[in-house]
Order: sequence, then C-alpha cells, then structure tokens
Amino acid sequence: MRRIITFIIIIVLAAFFIPRLVSAAYGQTNDANGNSAIQVAAAALSSAPSAEFYGGAIGSVTPGDLFYVDAAGNPGDISLSLHITNTDDLIHYLRYLTLKVAVYVEDSNRQWIKPVINGGEFPETYLTLQNSPVTFTLPGGAHYTIAIESGCFYCLSAGHAGNNFPPRFYLDAGPAELCD
Repeated sequence: MRRIITFIIIIVLAAFFIPRLVSAAYGQTNDANGNSAIQVAAAALSSAPSAEFYGGAIGSVTPGDLFYVDAAGNPGDISLSLHITNTDDLIHYLRYLTLKVAVYVEDSNRQWIKPVINGGEFPETYLTLQNSPVTFTLPGGAHYTIAIESGCFYCLSAGHAGNNFPPRFYLDAGPAELCD
C-alpha cells in the first residue's frame, strides 16, 4: 500500500513539473507611417495551445489562440508573418514540432468562422522548427484570430533548466503593399 501511495504522490508532483507548451506571444504592426489601422494583441495564456513535453515523448498539441488581429480600419489586404522566435533553444529538446496554423475571421454575427480567400478556404499552413516564419495575406477590414488548430512533437529530453521550454511566437502584421 505504501508503494502505491508513493507512486501516486510522484505522479502528481511530476504533473506539476513536466514542461508544458504555453506560448509566449508577441505582436507588432509594422506600418512605417505610424498608422495604427492594424492592431495585434496576444491571446491570453489560458486560451493558448498546450502540450506536455517529457523525455522520449511523442505527443500532440491541443488547439489554442495565439493572436487577435484588428484590421477593421485597414481597407486593403494585410500581410501576416508568424514566427517561432526561440528555435535555437527548442532544437536541443525537440526532434520535431509541427503546428497547423488556423485563421478565423469574425462574421457579422460576431461568430468566428474560417475565412474565404480567393474563392476558397484558407490554405493548410504548417509552422515547424525548420520553416519559421510562415507568411500569408488576408483581406483587410476585418477582425482575425490566429490560432494553432493541432500539432505534434517528439521530445528528445526534458533536461532544460526549470524543465520548461515553450515555443515563443511572434506575429508581424502590416499592409500587404508595405510587406511585399
């Protein structure tokens, strides 16, 4: 009985110290004219994607929001570049990290739906340790959510100081004509 209780205590304590993917998200509007027609805000950590990293684990990433983009004041197309800024740290602990990027637009009923781009759905876009950043263009005059729809990883080890090495995301946004 004592071994079972010890085992349960170890599992509970490990759950608190296992590294988790919780994005540290930062955003910027890059309009050179000081125009604030496009606003970027990081999503709350409570709505961020998550995963549990531990040595030798192959796992999945749960969906979550990264950024909110307000381009309602910008009538033209906007260009967005989503970066993982700490890949140099992550490559020591992750063999791979593949994240499916999702974009949602707010409709007239204030519901989040997938946008229609050039007569079709937003193309499947994957952000990985090797292809950061991913860049895409969206129509202006709308509110968007940039999110992670799903993902997977292979964790080599979890020996990082503090046992926490979350990906850090950065979104660069601006009018498409300034970003081309």
